[in-house]
Amino acid sequence: MTTDPSPRWPERLFVLGQRVLPHHRLTALMYRLARSEWPPLRRALIGGFARRFRIDIDEAQVPDPAAYPSFNAFFTRALRPEARPLGPAGTLLCPADGRLSQHGAITDGRLYQAKGHAFSLGDLLGGDEALAGEFADGSFATVYLSPRDYHRVHMPLAGTLRTMYHVPGRLFSVNDASTRLIPRLFARNERVVSVFDTAVGPLAMILVGAFFVGSIETVWSGQVTPTPRRTLGRWDYRAAQPPVQLARGAEMGRFNMGSTVILALPAGAVRWAEGLAPGAPLRMGEPLGHLATTGADVAI
Repeated sequence: MTTDPSPRWPERLFVLGQRVLPHHRLTALMYRLARSEWPPLRRALIGGFARRFRIDIDEAQVPDPAAYPSFNAFFTRALRPEARPLGPAGTLLCPADGRLSQHGAITDGRLYQAKGHAFSLGDLLGGDEALAGEFADGSFATVYLSPRDYHRVHMPLAGTLRTMYHVPGRLFSVNDASTRLIPRLFARNERVVSVFDTAVGPLAMILVGAFFVGSIETVWSGQVTPTPRRTLGRWDYRAAQPPVQLARGAEMGRFNMGSTVILALPAGAVRWAEGLAPGAPLRMGEPLGHLATTGADVAI
């Protein structure tokens, strides 16, 4: 955890404005613009974005910006495999490029968000208190993806998919100001929860939507959001044949625009790396900590 600075008035006004905006309508507009293949718009969006955020296009499998059919295709571009080497076996890998927002213990079923704010893991998992109980006294890490980051999400260790949930909600921004000022932010925003069985027990990966981030995909189901369904969706994969097994470091999903990934692990599963601190820049594949067993890189 960290000592969070007091919010400034511009940040308070930014958050206040979010409360009255039609999140889903504006995000639906961005969805259409990002997928437009009209050449003038596509070139303007890709060129402006690449300059504004100083994108290192040389890391991409396709390093020519003109080769992408839409802004969204450019935004979710694949990287060359050697661009993100994986940490040693027996370590928990960072699932995405970004910045560490928070990490630590799940205490009394709650996760730390920011100074003065915590939220219920049960709420985050769509109200499934039995599932939340599997992570009692466990550990969590929250990784924030900025617009300039690589936006595919990868497995921090090998696992077999058990369940996926779609939890409808708002689409507040997930930047620093919002996390400090909006109570229960991550448990209020729309999200996709994937639960895996691994060598160290259950692993929950929560992909949190945000303002302009209304589209989340997984590699096994394709696009999960947006969807007209505004009630909890649940899919059970325990009887799937063949089972959905993903290797350590394999892609599991992606954000079509940037947002946040939250990991939850059971008690005793991970020992965080020394020096890991909120605000630290991260890259997919970097070790976040050491796992309880060196066999955790083998799918079960």
